[in-house]
Amino acid sequence: MSFIKVCPLDEIPADGAIAARLDDDTPIAVVRSGDGVYALDDLCSHAEVALTEGEVYDGTIECWLHGSCFDLRTGKPTNPPATRPVATYRVKVEDGDVYVSPAPAD
Repeated sequence: MSFIKVCPLDEIPADGAIAARLDDDTPIAVVRSGDGVYALDDLCSHAEVALTEGEVYDGTIECWLHGSCFDLRTGKPTNPPATRPVATYRVKVEDGDVYVSPAPAD
């Protein structure tokens, strides 16, 4: 499985997110929550606005527009109005850098 470097770990705020792009220009949110680092599509499946502009808490990221929350591990919505999940991506951290697999996780 291949991974691409997307950012240094210290660029991601604690319990926060930054926007990044995969090689094919897919926008992703790279998120820190507790000790975990996650990557998921940066577009809400309900309103197609950037999730990176929302809040990160309790293992979720909240869309700022209508309040849909998505589980950082699975991409599944945890409350309405979103009903469709967002894609998630495998992440690894090595030597202070964050790497993301360009293929969505199953």
